[in-house]
Amino acid sequence: MTLTQELTPPSNLDCEVIFPPSDLYSDEPPLETELHLRQIILLLECLEWLWRERNDFYAAGNLTIYYSPNQRKSEDFRGPDFFVVLGTERKTRKSWVVWAEEGKYPNIIIEILSPTTAKTDREFKKQLYQNTFRTPDYFWFDPDTLEFKGFHLLDGEYAPLTPNEQGYLWSQQLGLYLGVRQKQLRFFTAEGDLVPTLKEAVRVEIERAEQEAQRAEQEAQRAEKEAQRAEQEAQRAEQEAQRAEQETQRAEQETQRAEQEAQRAEQEAQRAEQFAAKLRELNIDPDTL
Repeated sequence: MTLTQELTPPSNLDCEVIFPPSDLYSDEPPLETELHLRQIILLLECLEWLWRERNDFYAAGNLTIYYSPNQRKSEDFRGPDFFVVLGTERKTRKSWVVWAEEGKYPNIIIEILSPTTAKTDREFKKQLYQNTFRTPDYFWFDPDTLEFKGFHLLDGEYAPLTPNEQGYLWSQQLGLYLGVRQKQLRFFTAEGDLVPTLKEAVRVEIERAEQEAQRAEQEAQRAEKEAQRAEQEAQRAEQEAQRAEQETQRAEQETQRAEQEAQRAEQEAQRAEQFAAKLRELNIDPDTL
């Protein structure tokens, strides 16, 4: 971002100061590259989606902050690339006017470095945000070289933040990590999960829904196969039952035939005994026949 030049009022103006209205328009120049624009938009989209249920913060990019103790528009103003103010009303603003916002300054500022502003962002602005703004968290990021540093205000001075194993830096003010992924500065939750944009969140939900639909379809196919197997087992069981019933009927028939044969044999034995008795009555020994 091109450094904003502060204006000095001509010496021939009347000494009487006329305070400007609090709804001052932002006076920031255009961003230097598309990378800067996309990076700022990405940060805004992610935070606003994550905090979509909250109404106690204000986040903006490339917006002028007016902080003159004399409430003059012509002096003491800067335009951070990205900043967040906590504990304020979430509404659209033309600029951030400190004296109209209960004296609040940003809780976190992020500058996107460029060849023309890097020195100012690392030195002058760092001192300004430390000593005047008293902004607790300050970060800078270079989208070309991927240089990324962060500081936290400790005892009135910025102390460098130590990255975690993933190279992320913790923002106490946001309760989020900041880190570089795919050459872009992103927010991450305390658990290390990427904070998505609305589009990314929708895409994830669509992919999850598609996966659920695929799993449901696979479950339906498995259920259908199980039903087919169960039906086949039932058919086999029915066939086995029919065969068992047939075997039982055959066994019963064999039993009946055996009983009938036994009855016939008994009847034959009785007739033979009766015949032998008659022979004995005739004094004929049946055993000698």
